[in-house]
Amino acid sequence: MPELSVTDWAASRRFYHEVLGFGVRYERPEEGFSYLALGAAELMIDQLGVGRDFDADLSAAARPFGRGTNLQIEVADAAELSQRVVRAGYALRLPLEDKWYRVGAAEEGNRQFLLEDPDGYMLRFFQDLGPAPQEHSIRSAQR
Repeated sequence: MPELSVTDWAASRRFYHEVLGFGVRYERPEEGFSYLALGAAELMIDQLGVGRDFDADLSAAARPFGRGTNLQIEVADAAELSQRVVRAGYALRLPLEDKWYRVGAAEEGNRQFLLEDPDGYMLRFFQDLGPAPQEHSIRSAQR
């Protein structure tokens, strides 16, 4: 599970817990640390400069953190979560979409959106749409 270094533990905790709906499994506020879970997804947030830093150089790193990486997190209802995020005032980097990906000879679908957390980590929330309907696969094969 990823552990994300954050610059403001309280702001990150609020974002993950109150906006995105992650549950708090346990935390050590005095260390700026929380262990969070949403469905099967688990992650940790840890404030830089408080408690134990595994990457001391990250405190001087340019934002956004996690550049080149996005964390894909499965949710039950991507549309509802994207609406909640927008209502809370956060901009989506990629609006909600249904995207089909070729997997071997078939296609599998995701309903997904992408946003940044307060430190710029990219989060891609998705809902599994399963295999593409037969007519969709036929149209894609004809392209």
